[in-house]
Parts: sequence; C-alpha cells; structure tokens
Amino acid sequence: MKTDTSCLAANVLSKNCPSRMQLMHLTNRWGVLVMFCLRRGTHRFSELRRRIDGISEKMLTQTLRDLENDGFVVRKEFPVIPPHVEYSLSENKGIEVAEKIYDLVHWIEQNSN
Repeated sequence: MKTDTSCLAANVLSKNCPSRMQLMHLTNRWGVLVMFCLRRGTHRFSELRRRIDGISEKMLTQTLRDLENDGFVVRKEFPVIPPHVEYSLSENKGIEVAEKIYDLVHWIEQNSN
C-alpha cells in the first residue's frame, strides 16, 4: 500500500493536509462569525443564533461541531431539563485564533467603505 507523504508537516497548500480542513472551518462565513462572537465570552446556542443574523440552526450546529472537533471551541452540557449547553473558546488555541480573527474583522469593518 502506497502512503501519501505530501503532508508530513502542516502545509495548507497540500490537498491532503489536515490543516486545510481547519482553515476551511475557521475561514468560512459562519466559522469567522462564531469565533468573533465567542471572543466576548461563553454563549448558549440560542444566544449565538440570535447574534449571528442569517445563520440557520443547521449551519450553527455544524459550525460549532466542526470548531469543537478542531479544538477551537469547548462545548459544556449541563444535566438539566430543558437541556442547557454552553460554548466557549478553548484555552489552548481557540482564544489565540479568535484574537487574530477579531483583528481581521475589525480591519474589514474599518476599511469597508
């Protein structure tokens, strides 16, 4: 069996590199907006849905799941009825990347005229 060695080190230019999926999850329209919102603290699903105008429940669910799987977002469930789930940035890399996204979004807002 032939092993693909085109991405032994992170290289987003390689189609087989796992970092490309993280890049896609972070830089798609919803990933950027979720990370931007979570930069200000922990939010419940419904709070995120209200803050991000135009996002569907399905897309928010998928985006949060992708960002959680990539290690950028932490999901915390509370054993209560009705269900209570909160989302926040992960300590290891979520906070760092959210700051970079904030800087980009801030620049775009300031220079979009």
